[in-house]
Amino acid sequence: MGVSLLEGPRHAAVPVVGPPLWLLAELTYRCPLHCVFCYNPVDFARQETELSTDDWLRVLQQGREMGAVQLGLSGGEPLVRDDLETIVAEARRLGYYTNLLTSGVGLTATRAAALKAAGLEHVQLSFQDSTQEMNDFLSHTKTFDLKSRVARIIKDQGWPMVMNVVIHRMNIDHIDRIIAMAAELGADYLELANTQYYSWAYLNRDQLLPTHAQLRHAEAVTNTWREKLGDRMRIFFVAPDYHEGRAKKCVNGWGNMFLTVAPDGTALPCHTAKMLPGLAFPNVNEHSLRDIWFESEGFNRYRGTGWMKEPCSSCEYREQDLGGCRCQAFMLANDPAAADPVCVKSPLHHLVTDAVERAEASAVPRATPHVKEHPLVFRDPANSRRLTGAGQSVE
Repeated sequence: MGVSLLEGPRHAAVPVVGPPLWLLAELTYRCPLHCVFCYNPVDFARQETELSTDDWLRVLQQGREMGAVQLGLSGGEPLVRDDLETIVAEARRLGYYTNLLTSGVGLTATRAAALKAAGLEHVQLSFQDSTQEMNDFLSHTKTFDLKSRVARIIKDQGWPMVMNVVIHRMNIDHIDRIIAMAAELGADYLELANTQYYSWAYLNRDQLLPTHAQLRHAEAVTNTWREKLGDRMRIFFVAPDYHEGRAKKCVNGWGNMFLTVAPDGTALPCHTAKMLPGLAFPNVNEHSLRDIWFESEGFNRYRGTGWMKEPCSSCEYREQDLGGCRCQAFMLANDPAAADPVCVKSPLHHLVTDAVERAEASAVPRATPHVKEHPLVFRDPANSRRLTGAGQSVE
């Protein structure tokens, strides 16, 4: 299933498109947290329109008719939607496997029971760190104790619980305590997701990018815990882009498996694709999911490998990584069709190595007084409006 490639002359691959298997419903950009690494668009405060309940139910119906089987419910914070139980119940009726991605804010025991009754099957709970001080600082809220209570609520409902912690310079040295906390709270899975530098994380990249030594130590600690815990808790350490030298396949391939619907109904191949210039992404209130997925320019532009330029078009890894991330290429190279600069073969790879070198230098500030630290920019509506202005974008 998904996109297979038929090779033609000069590697001009013609994609054969299968259905979207994973539907991500971004129900809202409203969120009580103000995380410095949030992937929501920097201009989220200027995007206030949200699909109605009936709109979302229609989207779910169309998705299942196409073959979608996994449904992620995210935001912002999806629990701010009063109709979440209705959406979950319809998803269950249609046959989706449903996964709620939440900060935990708003998940009381009563609401958890209602969501369970509606058919919710899986919950991913985010923490920012293993200590109250750093967790609350990074989210700019007092939520650590609440998250700990919510973790117990999730377990009481019998849901498999995934704990997600975004890893960066400010918490990577706490990884031993983070894993211990997850084990104590009874997480079935722990996702240690190294920060991907888009949106708010890109604004804060100089403060968040870890050093090579920090990453090596974090991986070693993670492996020690894997041996200790065995099958009690599965730990996923999501490798970072900037330190690997190899591009990653963007969302398993552009328009291959994942279909994201933004709060206003814009359909996207990935949650940050709206930033790309020169692409029109249709709205589910104006087009069917089938037409969007199979026919729209936005979903077809970077499918397969036929769109590639050098060095990607002749690269032996072109079908493994599909050129890497288009959004990252645009942010760093100002060209969505460029080789992802995280790849060592990119002519602009120095943009990534320069950023890593700055991270290394800032780890020893006394020896490098010329390195200037900028204040963190927290995700909140005031900063969103200030940074983007009318019709502007910083992504």
